[in-house]
Amino acid sequence: MQDIKKKFWLEKFDCFSVTGKDARKFLNGITTSNILNSENKVIKTCWLTPNGVLRALIEIIVLERNLEVIILAGNSNEIIDYFNQIIFPADDVLLSEPFLVNRIQEIDEFNSWRTYQPIFLKTEDKEFEIYKNKLNLLNPNDLKLWKINQAIPSFEMEINGKNNPLELGLQDLIDFDKGCYLGQETMSKIKNVSSLKQEIRIWKSFEYNFNLDGEDKNLYIDSTKDISVGKITSFFISDSQMKGLAMIKRKYLEEGCYFFSEIFGKIIINKSVGSIFL
Repeated sequence: MQDIKKKFWLEKFDCFSVTGKDARKFLNGITTSNILNSENKVIKTCWLTPNGVLRALIEIIVLERNLEVIILAGNSNEIIDYFNQIIFPADDVLLSEPFLVNRIQEIDEFNSWRTYQPIFLKTEDKEFEIYKNKLNLLNPNDLKLWKINQAIPSFEMEINGKNNPLELGLQDLIDFDKGCYLGQETMSKIKNVSSLKQEIRIWKSFEYNFNLDGEDKNLYIDSTKDISVGKITSFFISDSQMKGLAMIKRKYLEEGCYFFSEIFGKIIINKSVGSIFL
């Protein structure tokens, strides 16, 4: 019988298959993890711009006859279009049309979301209804809050065409020893000279009369707003708390854990169990 104390994350994601004898080699050249030599059945990785900016957070399922690419955060059509554009005529690689897959994973509040292995089921699979009815699933609001506590980046919020995966606490998804891949030069440069300008942080507000009509997403040293220390990227409001994610300039991280937002007032910032920093 299932332990009711365990909590599970269930969510649908876009997915597509990559088939052909060159599938692993192809994905290895455009993602940040080592796809060729990994023994993992599920590989977590990133897709970057040539300048090292995060474009998508991805999981790759290694199956016997093909690889399946799960888009955890990103634009699946953009990814498929780009991948198709760079397949050479000599490459034995074929991409399928996108489809939806149910991703199920055990979670907790104290370990990174990367700790537990997910399972993947299509809605028509007989096992899916069994899992769905049997497990203690987080409701949508609790899931949003848990993702913030894990600092899992969201498309068009933290994944906004500006931030790199090291700034987003995703260092463990970068293989610095493998061969060339898209964005590798920038990743190596940042790691070798430790030149991160900012890092992702969780923030929590202590104010109750916040101004959601405000447009100023900057964070400041204090209410004088003389010095900007970073920018809010996302937030979630419930009856009991108000939390979100922000990119904080690294040189101000030692200034203290309290900052000021025109929208949310006085806030406290913390690291995330789901993020790993240089």
